[in-house]
Amino acid sequence: AACTKITAFVEGLSNWFVRRSRDRFWAKDKTAPEKLDAYWTLFECLSTTAKMIAPFVPFIAETFWQNLSGAAGGGRESVHLCDYPTANPAMIDDDLSRQMGLLREIASLGLSARMGAKLKVRQPLSGMTVVLNDDKDQQWLETHDDILKTELNLQGVTYTTDAGDFVTYVTVPNFKRLGPRVGKLMPKLKAAFAAADGAAMLAELTAGGKTSLSVEGETIELDSEDIEVRLKANDGWAAAQGSQAVVVLSTELTPELIRSGFAREINRYVQDRRKELDLQRTDRISLWIATESEELQQAIDENTDYLKGETLATTIAMSDCDQVGVDPIDVAVGDHSVRIWLQVSN
Repeated sequence: AACTKITAFVEGLSNWFVRRSRDRFWAKDKTAPEKLDAYWTLFECLSTTAKMIAPFVPFIAETFWQNLSGAAGGGRESVHLCDYPTANPAMIDDDLSRQMGLLREIASLGLSARMGAKLKVRQPLSGMTVVLNDDKDQQWLETHDDILKTELNLQGVTYTTDAGDFVTYVTVPNFKRLGPRVGKLMPKLKAAFAAADGAAMLAELTAGGKTSLSVEGETIELDSEDIEVRLKANDGWAAAQGSQAVVVLSTELTPELIRSGFAREINRYVQDRRKELDLQRTDRISLWIATESEELQQAIDENTDYLKGETLATTIAMSDCDQVGVDPIDVAVGDHSVRIWLQVSN
């Protein structure tokens, strides 16, 4: 149980805090308060984690500790000479923890819905509707829309507590559990399930833990173990359900959205090339892109500012490169062939 808690914390630290704080870590001003806060928060988390994991993985914990204590310029000689950490309840913000937990669940559900619809995260979508079980945190979520837009590559996010316009709930009986109870009524109970309002049954289960169906004049009470509720997105939407919300993504791709997706594919190739050339994160580049595709040329024109900002390109030329010693890469963006050159700017 303890290891499970630690693993969940480390996963959240790595896949959420560190990833979401990249801009703070990479800030040019080394004395910027946000940069320093991000580093010291990470140091506190890692050093405390080293102490927490010491009884479970002593050698990994010691390696963590030696690297961290060297960076901090002091500390105990070994993590195994430290007191085991204890919680400080005064530092816990229950509301913020609950709210961020909900936001992370929504982001995870959005990714699941994308995967179910086979839509890559690099493909922008027009919007997402979040159907909340409880709207008490809706106002807080609305002030943090930018996080969800960035995580899920969306143009907009809306909230509601009514999923009726987006999804259909289909209820299916648990035959193994209900069979011995209802006997020969099972076929007609199955038909009653098919004709029932799945959303209404789910609402009754959520409110009171029970619902019921009438079969040949007999009322059969049902609980959550008797029923499997399946979520089916309406046409034009992709959905995923969690414990606190249902997320519904618009799957309609307009020509503009498709072109925006092309720009993000180009950005990915440029970033991969930067890594191959071992460029520094802050190195500015000149970029040349050559393609015969008019659609791709339009995509680059429409998304020039985005490409410059993401790739740190000072210039983007829609032409072959005439610089000696700059090797191109040949890639495919959608069904279009592209040749890309990049060079560190002076």
